Amino acid sequence: MELQEAAPPPEAKGAVLETPYGAVNVTLVGTPRPARPALLTFPDVGHTHESCCPLFAHHEMHEIVKNFLVVHVDPPGMEEGAPPYPAGYQYPSLEQLAEMIPCILQYLNIASIIGMGVGAGAFVLAKFGLLHPEAVEGLVLVNIDPHAKGWMDWAAHKLSGLTSSTTEMILAHLFTQEELAAAPPPVREGRERLGATPNAPLLWAMYNSRGDLGLERSGAGSLRCPVLLVVGDNSPHEDAVVECNAKLDPTQTSFLKMADGGGQPQLTQPAKLTEAFKYFVQGMGYIPHVLDRQRRVGSVAAAAMTRLSRSRTSSLGGAGAGEGGRGRSLSRGSAGGAPPAP
Repeated sequence: MELQEAAPPPEAKGAVLETPYGAVNVTLVGTPRPARPALLTFPDVGHTHESCCPLFAHHEMHEIVKNFLVVHVDPPGMEEGAPPYPAGYQYPSLEQLAEMIPCILQYLNIASIIGMGVGAGAFVLAKFGLLHPEAVEGLVLVNIDPHAKGWMDWAAHKLSGLTSSTTEMILAHLFTQEELAAAPPPVREGRERLGATPNAPLLWAMYNSRGDLGLERSGAGSLRCPVLLVVGDNSPHEDAVVECNAKLDPTQTSFLKMADGGGQPQLTQPAKLTEAFKYFVQGMGYIPHVLDRQRRVGSVAAAAMTRLSRSRTSSLGGAGAGEGGRGRSLSRGSAGGAPPAP
């Protein structure tokens, strides 16, 4: 299934909000809905919200957008056309970026969110979920690495810095080696965008000096909301996402590995991720009509998300339970046909 051509998107309204850690650009799409959370997105290093989450502007996503207020957050200085910060400027840490979100929500009078973050943005939203669980109803985390860099990682990063430019290191974070070698349009566009984003090295430095999220299945280190983990096969972050899956509550977590997803599945498989996102939101009790329609057409994503949902309630004594919940993962390539009968 491919996404249809984009229809005219809902009107977007931009605002610059002041926070204790600097000014942040916020783009609003849609209108607040009573008793519903907002959808909040946070992009990865080297992206703006438009380049990181273009699926929100497509026809297939309008069914969600019309039911929620969508809040796109660009990290400070990462919006298109942002001027460079002065030399010596102390860029906020990822933990501080997470603490900016309550300021945004308070200004916009938003009580809770469903968050979608990619890479560094996934880390920021997960940290926000740990700090403010009452404000997070669900999280879609793409390419999340919840760990701080160890000494070996730090040494490898320093060595790479001697032989590669910051732009090349960020591209290696975003894409697979095969994608970098083939240089498809997303890679070329990413390189061009990084060349026009003078502050990207500052966010990149903060990403590489991040602390550990300290995730646990229960207790203070647990995410207390439904979580959908997403990663592409052969992604630079595949192992990290698999390990993250093993650390989260299996009754609250679904793990979706997307065949042919590459390093940026939200760019390479937008239709499939859009469907998965719809089912995730529907599973939380919102827009139930989506499920009925997609069952009638027998979509692959319906099958995948139905099986993932069932796996949450199945006995943990089955195969895979001894591997920290990894048996619950489902590759896009393994799902097919119509969804199982309820």
